[in-house]
Amino acid sequence: MSSILRSAAAIVAAAVVLPAPALAAQAFAVTPAPARLTPQKGVLRLGAGDAVWIASGDAEARLAAQWLVDTIAVTRGVRLVVKEGAATPATGGVVLTRGGPEGEGYALDVSSHRAEIRAKDRAGLFYGAVSLWQLAAPSRGGAPLRVQAVRIDDAPRFAWRGLMLDTARHYRSPEVIKRIIDGMASLKLNTLHWHLTDDQGWRLEIKKYPKLTEHGAWRQPAGAAGLTTSGQAVRYGGVYTQDQAREIVAYAAARNITVVPEIEMPGHAQAAISSYPALGTRPAAEKVMADWGVYPDIFNVDDATFAFLEDVLDEVMAIFPSPYIHVGGDEALKTQWEASPAIQARINALGLPDEHALQSYFIQRIEKHLNAKGRRLIGWDEILEGGLAPNATVMSWRGLEGAVAAAKQGHDTVLAPGPVLYFDHRQSTSPDEPPGRGKLSTLKTVYTFDAEPSELTPEQHKHVLGVEATLFSEHIRTDERAVTMLFPRLAALAENAWTPRQDQSWDRFVDRLPATLGRLSDLGLVHDSVPFEPQAAFATPGETIGAQLDTGLQIGQVRYTTDGSEPTPVSPAYKAPLALKPGVELKARTFLDQYPLGRTRAWAVTPETALTRRSQQLARCTESLLLNLEDDGANAMGERGTFMLDILNPCWIWKNVDLTNGARLTVTVGQLPFNFQLGNKLDPLPVRPASRPEGELEVRFSCKGPRLATVPLTEAARNSALTELQVDVPGRGVGDLCFTFASRAIEPMWALYSVRIAPNATR
Repeated sequence: MSSILRSAAAIVAAAVVLPAPALAAQAFAVTPAPARLTPQKGVLRLGAGDAVWIASGDAEARLAAQWLVDTIAVTRGVRLVVKEGAATPATGGVVLTRGGPEGEGYALDVSSHRAEIRAKDRAGLFYGAVSLWQLAAPSRGGAPLRVQAVRIDDAPRFAWRGLMLDTARHYRSPEVIKRIIDGMASLKLNTLHWHLTDDQGWRLEIKKYPKLTEHGAWRQPAGAAGLTTSGQAVRYGGVYTQDQAREIVAYAAARNITVVPEIEMPGHAQAAISSYPALGTRPAAEKVMADWGVYPDIFNVDDATFAFLEDVLDEVMAIFPSPYIHVGGDEALKTQWEASPAIQARINALGLPDEHALQSYFIQRIEKHLNAKGRRLIGWDEILEGGLAPNATVMSWRGLEGAVAAAKQGHDTVLAPGPVLYFDHRQSTSPDEPPGRGKLSTLKTVYTFDAEPSELTPEQHKHVLGVEATLFSEHIRTDERAVTMLFPRLAALAENAWTPRQDQSWDRFVDRLPATLGRLSDLGLVHDSVPFEPQAAFATPGETIGAQLDTGLQIGQVRYTTDGSEPTPVSPAYKAPLALKPGVELKARTFLDQYPLGRTRAWAVTPETALTRRSQQLARCTESLLLNLEDDGANAMGERGTFMLDILNPCWIWKNVDLTNGARLTVTVGQLPFNFQLGNKLDPLPVRPASRPEGELEVRFSCKGPRLATVPLTEAARNSALTELQVDVPGRGVGDLCFTFASRAIEPMWALYSVRIAPNATR
């Protein structure tokens, strides 16, 4: 470990990551909570070789039964068998019976004799099987499973319970997509919205237009990450063949999940236009670009371009049997259309008033093609601009205004508003959260999201199909991080979308969390444990050092030790700030009853620890575009730091610092590429003038106050990873320390990683 990251680890050191807790001994820990659950007397035991019965020749029932058998075998260690035949009153084991609730509804009766799942349709049979699996307590050493007797009558609140997975910015392996599908199925989610194309990459093989993936699926990352150690350009990306896509569609369908593909148009088209320049309105870039944000590249409206898009959609529809095809439609910048004589002539020829009406014409023309093939168009809420296509469904992401407008016009809508349902936002304020967007989307805010806009009448509410979480992946580089950002928030979304609103209870959901997290772990799905884990804040050191412990979610009880031992459910409970002697090792962990939530956190209680802050623990001067960014340049050990900053104004504040006697600061900094397209923002971002070509760090006494110190970035400019700078500041009294950078250009963008005040320089 590098010295810089080692010092950071000394501030907040994590114990070895432990597996998620085993399935809790709660008899009815079903998530999402059923519409009606009635406990019964007795216990059903299911052992190896016991049968799951289905009617002869019922292929759909066999899918549900086989999922149940396979999942119990993998997660519970007991192998049941699927058998066909007519069930009689004497039939034991598990019985799947047609009849009862329609659609996704089901009835589940568990007695000491057998478990019976009744549903008219395939989806209901599957969801009954999911609930039975959740109820089956794990066995020990192959012993029979125990299922408490119960009666469940259940059906979902919403028909659309979805997740949008962005694989355009970062390719996700088919294996991890299947694991995510497993997690979705275990929570009764039924729609995977697969974002396959964007400015930064085209992922799906289109046989008629091979350059879309031969060229459009690959880019060179920005900054240091775009070069190998020998200075060669990195080729970054990935492709899903049509066969791979079909395999994922079939895998999802077996778990009652419909895959809805998204092919972006008319904007977010840079990768496609770079592959086939005739599709654009100006000379195209020769390569796929690597900036995040929105490029101005937009499809033209030539008949040849529509023919291209229809060809693409025909191949897409041959792979994806979904009733819906998502065409994006969001953030289509009109500057190129405005500047193009050919586009302006087309607007006039069509008798349209402006470019917004042209986008409406574009979407309506695509909709006609989809409707002719028996499909429905869905797009982001910008498709409302200029007039909504006649049969379109609106996915509302800019708050709920788009959903309200669509429903009032008689159109169906899906709610996917940011930031609350944008799972690329961080889940807590902890410095240990993975990179992502800076606003908060917590487990609780997802659970309590109100999916019934008050502006709508009861009749208009019928147009709200459901809710969807989105995982845009600009700042989520790895497969493991993608899974971590999804779970456990998807469990909260699932219960919000399934359980009747009047029956939802945050406290009861929390009570079931150990069981929910245990099942996710059984399926091989990691979850973000950081929001459950204690965070520590230390007071200015003296004879003792004050320590406050808190968790982001306020769930469970924090328990701690100061003798080096691991916290247990019977360790002292944290109730008030602690006064600790310097040199003590403080360990803390969160428990819900006896079940641990998250890892043990450990801190060396020293003056250095008390006087160190990460960028996430400092105030920002502004929060216009707040991101938790990952360093693009790894150190020799492959480690990368993360920086919390407003990219439009990188500026940090440590409030109420005692500088009576001056101080020596150790400021750790890093440099990032400014790889952000800011849409229609044409004005250059302001930079503070620097006296040196490489720039300098500035430290002020309050952001508008006098400059206390300026440190050249000469050494840091030569290092793509983290660099420590020593800064001596004179005595000033008590006030705010403000940290900014001066440079001659926005590239590179300098960022603050941490600040440490030498204890012998403070009062």
